[in-house]
Amino acid sequence: MRHRAVLLFIVLLLLPLLPVDLLAQGCAMCKATVESAQDNGVFGGTQTIGRGLNNGILYLMAVPYVLLFLLFRKRIVGFFKEFANAQG
Repeated sequence: MRHRAVLLFIVLLLLPLLPVDLLAQGCAMCKATVESAQDNGVFGGTQTIGRGLNNGILYLMAVPYVLLFLLFRKRIVGFFKEFANAQG
């Protein structure tokens, strides 16, 4: 258990040292894809591209919530049990 905490601490220390360009690659790629699709209507038109990008964004938004639930599920379940047993 202690090894996990040390590893997590090291990762959190090194994460801010990553270049910003490395972390922002997805935004530029999405923008270029949409702009090229609007110009010549490839990939089934702009509606298909937009729908795919929206699905990708929703997927990326859901991942942190799932991870937080997995990390704090005991506290969350305990809270709901305590809330259900509360009287008044």
